[in-house]
Amino acid sequence: MRSSLTGWMEVPMNSAQSGPHFPVQHRSLSLDIKGNKTDIVISKYEDTFMVIVTQIGCMGTILAAKKDESVFSDPTYNVSVLFGKRDEPLLLACARQLIEHISGSGSARPLVISLGLKDHSQGTLKDIIAAVIENRLW
Repeated sequence: MRSSLTGWMEVPMNSAQSGPHFPVQHRSLSLDIKGNKTDIVISKYEDTFMVIVTQIGCMGTILAAKKDESVFSDPTYNVSVLFGKRDEPLLLACARQLIEHISGSGSARPLVISLGLKDHSQGTLKDIIAAVIENRLW
């Protein structure tokens, strides 16, 4: 059976897979978050991490997050909305927490994340962050 998100196969609930068929290293999983089926794909490109999270079957708001370093000050994190909802501070917070985790793990790669969610609550976003970190590729 083809999944509209992964393009390869349906992933059983609460499972993760890393596929050799995909041209970049990736992990995809499907889980239930607050009653909503949530599909997550984490991809590790040569220069960027990409995370796609959807409860609606397609991409949603797309954000870019990166760490900016300066010799004279502590690092800062820049998160911006590329496409989609610009009035959702919790989506920005989600991307920021993930880029902080990526940077704290020693990687300098930026993050592109798509969040297509039915539920934008703080609890849902916390569960998404936990699932992505648990299945991380950094």
